[in-house]
Amino acid sequence: MIPSMRRLANARELLDGELTDPEVLDGNLRDLRRINRRFGGVRLSVRALHALVTGAGDRDADRDLLRVLDVGAGGCDIPLAFTAADGPWRSVHVTAVDSRPEILDAALRIEPALGIRAEIQLLVADGRSLPFPEGAFDVAHASMVVHHLDPDDAQAFLRELARVAKLGIVVNDLERGLVHWLGAWITLHALTRNRFTLHDGPLSVRRAYTRAEMRDLLAAAGLRPAGEFRGFAAHRWAIAAVPSAAHGAGRG
Repeated sequence: MIPSMRRLANARELLDGELTDPEVLDGNLRDLRRINRRFGGVRLSVRALHALVTGAGDRDADRDLLRVLDVGAGGCDIPLAFTAADGPWRSVHVTAVDSRPEILDAALRIEPALGIRAEIQLLVADGRSLPFPEGAFDVAHASMVVHHLDPDDAQAFLRELARVAKLGIVVNDLERGLVHWLGAWITLHALTRNRFTLHDGPLSVRRAYTRAEMRDLLAAAGLRPAGEFRGFAAHRWAIAAVPSAAHGAGRG
């Protein structure tokens, strides 16, 4: 059994503060992209997206074009992966939003092609109050966002994702636990010298919700899991969720 760890509330990650050093910020986003790729974060989101859309059948979805909202897009590696993924769709358009314009600017510096990719749109928006009408997208996705929020804000955030998504939502985040915290500390100190990454990575594990806690947050937001996926060594999970009254894809 993995030793338990109490969730650390009211902590602040460096990425949540002032972003006045573009070199450090760019390095942090590059680290996060590399970690997502090496340790399966991108793959988890793609699997959950596929399960959610497949489980929906033909309900409310245009299979020629799947419209995805990605909230807290960061370095935009997951939006890029969505547009390249195979699935029960012909093409994917991703509206990638982040509440910090500095982060989107950094994503463009890292991946200049984002500025000319017709299938990806970058916008500044706060996930707790999205500037989109109800059902504007097929799926709303958020990776590594929920652990930044206290339970009340997390529930509001999940409800807002569900409001703008016809089929359901995908949430991808870390699993809190002593072993996972230790693994993050060792791995990150072996991979990088970026001060944001070294500070925020282990702290993110301490701030994270367990998968069981996320199920409770989803239920409080009127959602239920339609598929659940775990990453390498169970350090990370992705949950596809649908409105509680809807018929989902089944437990994965």
